[in-house]
Amino acid sequence: MRNLIALKRKALGMTQEELASILKISRPYLSDLENGKYNVSGKLMLKIANALGCKVEEIFFDDAVNHAEQKPKAG
Repeated sequence: MRNLIALKRKALGMTQEELASILKISRPYLSDLENGKYNVSGKLMLKIANALGCKVEEIFFDDAVNHAEQKPKAG
């Protein structure tokens, strides 16, 4: 899964160390997440989004998702 963690973090002038501290994870693990080496759990996605002040879908996305094929919800 691709993500924009590093881009959002840098836009806020935040270091990896600062964000990792807020998230209570190690800096190397955050680096691995930013580089897409691991899939992020839903709970951690929410923590990251909250720490960066944005919505989960603004940070995390999957190239395999084709939104043009998504059907609108009925009702």
